[in-house]
Amino acid sequence: MLKEISIRHFAIIEQVRLSFEDGFHVLTGETGAGKSILIDALSLALGGRASADYVRHGAKKAEIEVLFEIAGDHPVRGVLEELGLELDEDLLLIRREIAASGKSTCRINGSLATLSMLKRIGRFLLDIHGQHEHQSLLRTEEHLEWLDAFGGQSLGDLRRQYEALYDEYKTLERELERLTTDEKEAARRIDLLSYQQQEISAANLAEGEDQELEQERNRLVNAEKLVKAAGDAFEALYAEGRGADSLQHAMYHLEEIARFDESAGPILELVQSAVYQVEEAIHLLGRYRDELEFEPDRLNQVEERLHLIHQLKRKYGDTIEAILAYGQAVSEELEELRNRDENREEVKRKLDAVQERLREAADRLTSARRQAAERLEQRMEAELADLNMANTLFRVAFHPSERGFTPTGCDRVEFQIAPNPGEPLRPLAKIASGGELSRLMLALKTIFIDVDPIDTVVFDEIDTGVSGRAAQAIAEKMAGLARRNQVLCVTHQPQVACMADHHYLIAKEVADQKTQTRVQRLDEDGRTTELARMLGGVEVTATTRRHAEEMLRLANQVKQAAE
Repeated sequence: MLKEISIRHFAIIEQVRLSFEDGFHVLTGETGAGKSILIDALSLALGGRASADYVRHGAKKAEIEVLFEIAGDHPVRGVLEELGLELDEDLLLIRREIAASGKSTCRINGSLATLSMLKRIGRFLLDIHGQHEHQSLLRTEEHLEWLDAFGGQSLGDLRRQYEALYDEYKTLERELERLTTDEKEAARRIDLLSYQQQEISAANLAEGEDQELEQERNRLVNAEKLVKAAGDAFEALYAEGRGADSLQHAMYHLEEIARFDESAGPILELVQSAVYQVEEAIHLLGRYRDELEFEPDRLNQVEERLHLIHQLKRKYGDTIEAILAYGQAVSEELEELRNRDENREEVKRKLDAVQERLREAADRLTSARRQAAERLEQRMEAELADLNMANTLFRVAFHPSERGFTPTGCDRVEFQIAPNPGEPLRPLAKIASGGELSRLMLALKTIFIDVDPIDTVVFDEIDTGVSGRAAQAIAEKMAGLARRNQVLCVTHQPQVACMADHHYLIAKEVADQKTQTRVQRLDEDGRTTELARMLGGVEVTATTRRHAEEMLRLANQVKQAAE
């Protein structure tokens, strides 16, 4: 839900801050006062196209901030998480600045954001309907999504079954395309893979072999140093009067001490252990020294083996394990290529079977959609009748998909209407009458309230060209919509304004030879005065005030009766 908007240096707005609540909000004022500019600012904050023309004359930049309160189950939370953005106490603050140069910057809860990120988030937060704007409900490419949403869970289950089969179908189709390779290309591929397989197989690699060879090479390269060092170590331990002799003498003296003082026993045990360990070390060191020798032939063999492994690593993987894994993959692909005719026939059989199941699933989906379309047509015509368009025909036109199977089925649907008896059905986007388009949008929004995730709906002068009973019907429909959604409406119709829960007056004034827009939230007396102006023009008379008071009183009765 929209909680607040703050605007600075935007068009003729010097500075405005507005707070919003639940329910039905209207913005009224004389033509040119800046009502629609507020809506433009909202649109811009949620990803609309920026322009230097929006920056107030003489200012360096325009600034717009909008604050939304996000419910716990709102779908925008998933988008925010995907984008790595966090909410602050269920609040989402969006800020956009447009420099006088035309460059704009966006921030979401203080983090820099791209325009595409802003658009992704914005489509879940607010839906703006203008007299000639075709938003989410009027975009032909989205009509199928709205129809499926209207169809409910049963239709949704059929669509998910179709989508699962479609994914399987496309996987097999790609597999068949891969197997249906040009014969020359396949032969070249077999030659290459055969060479690679033979090269890896001939190397007869073993996991960890390269590490063992590196250690052996290091030992062979330094053989002379090792022989000398091992001999010196042996001499230090075994020569007369050196390590082993010294320990033997120490052990002899400790044995004498232990005969008279048992407390020396632990020390004697430690020295005895050291004697045994040194004797074992002398034995092993002697054998190590005797086995050491310089082997130039073996060193050459090790160097050649390591060079071969290095060459294979450059071609097939950074480790021996990776090379062996690549070799296994090569063997599997070779077998598949050599048996590609059999494999191709098998994939074809599978593809034909899945295609048949996919066709059946598509037919079931189309049938369910047509049933949902009939219900939608009835609902729409009932809603339009409430809006003083009782003779209007609404139809969901079905067209076969030009691409056959698509990710969403084999259907392309389009909402069409015939506003007057005897007229042909036409697409929504080609409706000529602004008043008809306004009521059509309102009817659609009313029907889709349960499936549309957007909580805040903005109507920008969609009641233009409507008066009398039709205006009253629009007002009552908007008030009904506002019991479930937050609704903002820019209007010139007193029938609409009197039904609002919150009323804002937009006025244009001149101060210091500068034009600026002022916004005032009206109390009951202010609402009466503004309604009287809307009814009677510039001059407010006692009669128009009484008429305005009566409209407010009747509007309250209508709203109370609907609760």
